[in-house]
Amino acid sequence: MLYRILVVEDEDHIRENLKLNFELEGYEVVAVDNGAKAIKDFKEQRFNLVVLDVMLPEMDGFDVCEQIRLEDMDTPILFLTAKDASNDKIQGLKTGGDDYMTKPFNLEELLLRVKNLIKRSNKGAAKDDNFKEYKFGSNSINFVTYEAQGANGKQKLTNKELKLLKLLIDRKDEVVSRQHILQAVWGYDVFPSTRTIDNFILAFRKYFEEDPKNPKYFHSIRGVGYKFTDESSPN
Repeated sequence: MLYRILVVEDEDHIRENLKLNFELEGYEVVAVDNGAKAIKDFKEQRFNLVVLDVMLPEMDGFDVCEQIRLEDMDTPILFLTAKDASNDKIQGLKTGGDDYMTKPFNLEELLLRVKNLIKRSNKGAAKDDNFKEYKFGSNSINFVTYEAQGANGKQKLTNKELKLLKLLIDRKDEVVSRQHILQAVWGYDVFPSTRTIDNFILAFRKYFEEDPKNPKYFHSIRGVGYKFTDESSPN
């Protein structure tokens, strides 16, 4: 399996050095120089680890970490920064970081920490091996590549779309409440409007239903929640 790392570092020589050394270890690397780009790439792509500086243009690393955690509670985040005060380390861990290293750093130690974080995360993901791919009717969803084949052709899915699909498929034939979806998929206390979920369900119908106005798979249960049904798949 090819592991992918998102490197967020505004100093060119450090960013390129990190990219080179991670690639020499066999990782695929996307390297960006500011927080806004990092959030955009994280939402659009799949990563196994984020290596994140704190002092960044436009948005600091703590804010980037918080934004990522609104999207994803599982992908490991390693802070790599010159900010070495104990309160900075505490803030980094409080915002959702999994590890914190200060510059200047020992490359061998960094590579070991990266390897351990990915290994630990991958063990947790092993429970979801049955979700690498799911087929229903003439549709298919690949949870590794974020791609789907549906009634209207191929689709590139977002992280949240995959999370919601995984939740509904895992609870096939059960009504899943709005509150449970918001907690499981968004994972934080200030919930978006429940209309947000409606929009995701409408998108799924557009992707996967032959007749979106008469859905076969994705159902809204008024006042309760949502349900995924698939008669072609055994319980």
